[in-house]
Amino acid sequence: MAGLLQTIRYSLFLRLLAIFSVTVLMFFIIISVSIQTVTRDSAAIETIPDFFARNVESIIEDIGTPPNLSNAMRLAAELDWSINIRNPIMRWSSDGDNRLNLDDTTFVRSLADDAEIRSSDSEDMIVVRRDGYDFYLYQRSLDENAANLAVLYIGLALAGFVLFVNYFMVNRLLDPVRMLRRGAERIRRGDLSYRVHNDRQDELGALTDSINHMADSLQSMLEAKRQLLLAISHELRTPLTKAKLRLEFMPDSIEKQKLREDIDEIDHLIGDLIEAERLNDEHTALSAEPVQLAEFVESVVDQYFSYEGGLEIVLPSEDREFVIDKLRIRLLLTNLLNNAIRHGRDKPLRVEVIFHEGSASLVVQDNGEGIGPEHIDQVCEPFYRADSSRQRNTGGFGLGLYLCRLIAQAHGGSLEIDSELGKGTRISIRLMQRPPQISAEDA
Repeated sequence: MAGLLQTIRYSLFLRLLAIFSVTVLMFFIIISVSIQTVTRDSAAIETIPDFFARNVESIIEDIGTPPNLSNAMRLAAELDWSINIRNPIMRWSSDGDNRLNLDDTTFVRSLADDAEIRSSDSEDMIVVRRDGYDFYLYQRSLDENAANLAVLYIGLALAGFVLFVNYFMVNRLLDPVRMLRRGAERIRRGDLSYRVHNDRQDELGALTDSINHMADSLQSMLEAKRQLLLAISHELRTPLTKAKLRLEFMPDSIEKQKLREDIDEIDHLIGDLIEAERLNDEHTALSAEPVQLAEFVESVVDQYFSYEGGLEIVLPSEDREFVIDKLRIRLLLTNLLNNAIRHGRDKPLRVEVIFHEGSASLVVQDNGEGIGPEHIDQVCEPFYRADSSRQRNTGGFGLGLYLCRLIAQAHGGSLEIDSELGKGTRISIRLMQRPPQISAEDA
């Protein structure tokens, strides 16, 4: 028995099955008892018990003719019946008001020469006519109807209570599922350091442990990948520096120029990789300082006014001070503008600074080729490109937007992309007025 209880406590399916079974059983009992009670009371009202039919003579003799009304009242109270007595000059009722219409009855059967059972409104009564008096005897039903309703209400209340307990127990069982869903969502968004709290010793506890172990494995694999990539990037710097040095001793030629461009591109890629890994490190500090944000953005955008397609910059009427890492925000804007020029098809670009309460949006919009909806969610991933080719003239290596997102997140902000294929792309960077890590250090 102990083993069975342990199995039930561990198995979510068996516990839900037990709750469902108990709920069905309780409903069956409540409904059965209510129906039986109501049916029994209804049957008692609609038919005359044999005891009264057999003893109607003694009842009438106790009342007497002429009737002793005190005896009639006492018998009505003892038998819990209504007694009505009538003759041409009197109408008396033990209950004050008649529940049944005594003037409209239907014959059912005879009990004696002067006694019969008649029916009114589908309910039987005993009628005795003796010595000029008519005696009407029938069961009281005030209490029966009220009792029937009470039984139904109590049954409904019990059913509601059972449902409430059932809801509470199932909701409590499913609380860990909701916690797991929230944890899985945070891990899916990239928060691999998050672990779902677990103090259960059942199937959900085992599932929670599996999810936490999965997050451990993912974090370990990604960290190993980061370290390998960072190590390779650093190691490439030495031969790249040697290649640059040797390049300077080569005579000028078209081949030398192409080689220099290739080396610069590799150098830029390595720089982006190292910067991305630094930003991925939660211990990396920003070199933040207060600046007038709109003025700073304008100083960066000024370098691109030679763009042939035309460049428009929209700034707020009043500037605000933001605490930012100038070098990294400059890198962010440079990447966004280079992307916009590369894919803008020589059409106008628009840069806008929008201030909000405690934050700002930096918006770069082009009217170029746009990004397909199937690529929107992936373009900020490292090395992902909507165009799978790796040619210089089609857009580099797919690190630009990834780096922009990391810089925005390091400043407590976010990167959002709104694009329509063939019509252009709008990228909005949300920056906090003071990055969270700076605020924490001040506190």
